[in-house]
Amino acid sequence: MTDAVRLAREHTARLDLLINKLRPAILARSDAGHRTGPIGWVLRAVVSVHTVAVVGQPVFAGVFLSGDFDGLLWHAVGADVVTSAGYLQVIVAVVVWVRLRPAWPFVVTVAVVAAETVQYVAGLDGALWLHLPLGVMIVAGLVVLFIAVWRRPLRR
Repeated sequence: MTDAVRLAREHTARLDLLINKLRPAILARSDAGHRTGPIGWVLRAVVSVHTVAVVGQPVFAGVFLSGDFDGLLWHAVGADVVTSAGYLQVIVAVVVWVRLRPAWPFVVTVAVVAAETVQYVAGLDGALWLHLPLGVMIVAGLVVLFIAVWRRPLRR
C-alpha cells in the first residue's frame, strides 16, 4: 500500500470520527423549529413582519432621493408601520418573557424600538445626521434579531 493511500484512509477515518462526534449537535439544530411553542411562533412572525417593514424603509428613502417625491410619502407611511410593528413586538416579547422565561428577546426588542423612536423623531425634525446612521444600525440590529429568533428554539 502506498503512502498516499494510507494517508487518505487515515484522514477519512479521522473525518468519520469528527462527523460522529458532531452528529448530535447537528441533529439538535435541525429540530429547533419543532421545539418552539406557539408563542415562539408568534414572536417569529412579528419579528419577520417588522424586519420586512424596516428593510423597505431605505428603499422608499432611495426612491425619494432619486427625485420621486411620492417616495417620501411611502417612507412616512413605512415609518408608521415600522413603529406599530415594533410596539406590537414589545408586547409579544413581554409575553414570551413571562411564559417562556428568556429575557433576551425582550431586551433586544426594547433596544431596537427605543432606537426606532429616536429615529422617528429625528426624521420628523429633519436631523439627517442622526436619521441615516441610526437607520443603518436599526436595520442591522433587527436582521440579527430575526436570525436569532429563527435560529434558536423558543421552548414551550
